[in-house]
Amino acid sequence: MVDVPAPARRTRGYALLIAVAIAVAGLCYSSWVLEFVLPVDTDPVDSFLSELTEGGKPYHAVFATADKLVGLLLIPAALGGLLLFRRRRLTTVGWIALACFGAATIADAMFPLRDCGAADSGCGTGLIPQLRQPHALTSTLAVTAIAVAAFAFSAAAYRYHRWRILREFGVVVLVTGSAATIWMLVADNLSGSYALGIAQRVQVGSMSLWLLALAAAVLLETREWTS
Repeated sequence: MVDVPAPARRTRGYALLIAVAIAVAGLCYSSWVLEFVLPVDTDPVDSFLSELTEGGKPYHAVFATADKLVGLLLIPAALGGLLLFRRRRLTTVGWIALACFGAATIADAMFPLRDCGAADSGCGTGLIPQLRQPHALTSTLAVTAIAVAAFAFSAAAYRYHRWRILREFGVVVLVTGSAATIWMLVADNLSGSYALGIAQRVQVGSMSLWLLALAAAVLLETREWTS
């Protein structure tokens, strides 16, 4: 049995904490699957996940709390990743974008979608989140931030020959999420709903899976690095 030096053990310990935080955040970000077991009265085909945290909706506090936990876990994990791992341009962009995603997710939960009445001129209309609400901005920032993080880490995996799981499984998840995003953008400009609710669930599910892949990559990378 090879004796691991104390500095390497500490590094592995910190990496484990970072990986666990990212993995738990990924699981929390998939809390929307509870809509299939809780009586929330939503239609997965024609409703958006933002409606789950809408004030007054059943169990909205459960979904909002899960979103806040995502941010509270990812912000310190991203900062830890910046400090623990060797800094490269692409990975630095990835960690910073991941922290921004965490912050935007917290803001997303703090500014939920409002239930707009017919006489409420401060709300937009349609299935896509109302553009006049703060929630539209926070949601856009969150999606943009995690997209930047995913593309940055994927590019780093190929350029620096690291993060093997991100070069394989992570890229598949990234392509799936990108396809769902294109589906949403194109369908929103067509008449009819085109199952936009399903598209968003595929998109968000891909984000959760990518976070799990990143957590695994952190563990594997650290083990190889400190061996």
